[in-house]
Amino acid sequence: MDRGSRILGLGTYVPERIVTNDDLAEILDTSDEWIRKRTGISERRWVEGDVGPAELAEPAARQAVAAAGLELSDIQLILFATLSPDLFFPGSACLLQDRLGLNGCAAMDIRNQCTGFLYGLATADAFIRAGLYEHVLVVGSEVHSSGLDMSDRGRDVTVIFGDGAGAAVVGPSTEGDRRILGHSLHADGALVDILKLVAPASSMNPRLTAEMMEQGLHYPYMEGRAVFKQAVQLLPGLIRGILTQHGLDLDQLDLLVPHQANLRINEMVARALGLGPDKVINNIQRLGNTTAASIPIALHEAVEGGRVKPGDLVCLAGLGAGMTWGASLIRW
Repeated sequence: MDRGSRILGLGTYVPERIVTNDDLAEILDTSDEWIRKRTGISERRWVEGDVGPAELAEPAARQAVAAAGLELSDIQLILFATLSPDLFFPGSACLLQDRLGLNGCAAMDIRNQCTGFLYGLATADAFIRAGLYEHVLVVGSEVHSSGLDMSDRGRDVTVIFGDGAGAAVVGPSTEGDRRILGHSLHADGALVDILKLVAPASSMNPRLTAEMMEQGLHYPYMEGRAVFKQAVQLLPGLIRGILTQHGLDLDQLDLLVPHQANLRINEMVARALGLGPDKVINNIQRLGNTTAASIPIALHEAVEGGRVKPGDLVCLAGLGAGMTWGASLIRW
């Protein structure tokens, strides 16, 4: 069998501060019922004070390395997926590298938003299959709360997002067919305008003005219905396709770990695939949408909760800004 890779360890960290729908209703024209009906979310975690995604990622990364039975010094590459980097530059991967004391280790940011962890996992898998690295740390970490519009103008987006970090250590597969089987990654830049953050931007001179801020261009913009439509149209075919690509079918799938964008999306995708609740994990109700962190957090919860066992067939899948979408298939 050719050289393959597998996830050796997982880690998660979310802030202690819990923000409920009722908390948001005190500052926005919304209600617990309105938010739950449209998104399935009851609460989310937000940071307090000046905390960036690299700081959130550190405990998740340390936990993942320990779970893999490795030392931090074994990590040769850090892949950091985020849409909320600590700084415009340099990348958050370098900040995390320094926090972990791995100075000199390769470090790279991945800017594929909600599918960032999937793109990172595919990159780690390719590097390991090629023999370039032995152990790669793949992180998804986000701090949304410091960049959300806390006025009624931004309500529909603000209620969705949470902060958090998830991490995975990827290394060579030494246990037969227990490995990452493959990936299916896609993008369509023609859909860039339905989910984006406009300012500051190097394509504008100056990059940020008082007028832009008055217009709210420094807050995320989303056409919710358009994103919803893309997700429910693309994800079922994506998941069927990656299974078929590997000579497998839905009956053989033990668990689907979808990106946690909207509970209604996940429920519709599961229904389209004929998957019962026992074969899909959802935690958006408690954590909101943590974009690049959502899949590793949900996967870690599934493993810790005994919903993933050695030999199980697991599919990770998601869609986000770009638009980008993708899936990874794993024999756990």
